[in-house]
Amino acid sequence: MAQNIQGKAASRIALPALFAALCAAGAFISLPLPGNPVPLVAQNLLVVLSGLLLGPLSGGAAVALFLLLGALGFPVFSGGRGGIALFAGPTGGYLAGYLAGAVLAGLLGRGLLGRRRGLGPSIMGSIAGFLAILACGALRLKFLNNVSWAKAAILGILPFLLGDGLKCALAALLAYKLGPFADRLLGRDTVAKPAEKSVKA
Repeated sequence: MAQNIQGKAASRIALPALFAALCAAGAFISLPLPGNPVPLVAQNLLVVLSGLLLGPLSGGAAVALFLLLGALGFPVFSGGRGGIALFAGPTGGYLAGYLAGAVLAGLLGRGLLGRRRGLGPSIMGSIAGFLAILACGALRLKFLNNVSWAKAAILGILPFLLGDGLKCALAALLAYKLGPFADRLLGRDTVAKPAEKSVKA
């Protein structure tokens, strides 16, 4: 019993660290867009998947660790860049949105009411996570460039809709398939427990 508890505790430390490392590795998968300061990246997929698989707390911790490493200067952001100055640049909103996206995906991915996994909650969590990242990114671009909301959407959302839509579907599918395995490692129930029936007198 003690070994089982220790194993679950170790998993709750190791898995966020692993996903932080995966997010960092995604830094080297990016594609610059002509005329746009924000590249296409794979990191948002890994960020949302962190939340979907690990939940809002562990998933959020994984992304927070990843962001901390980047702020300290480690080359974990897109293109192998690092440094706190990037949070003040064009991609700063997306970086901040990573944390919001992971937490939101985690909250919805396990089902807010019954903590039940399923394809529906995985899709909802994935969509919410990607939308949070895009919204934070566009918001930062609006105030950084002093442009209209429409221009901010053209710069910060429209170029990424197709790619993020595909990544969103992939994240939901992976969470649906791998979620029960992640729950077992973390010592969580995958399916909500049925409500207890009232005892008749």
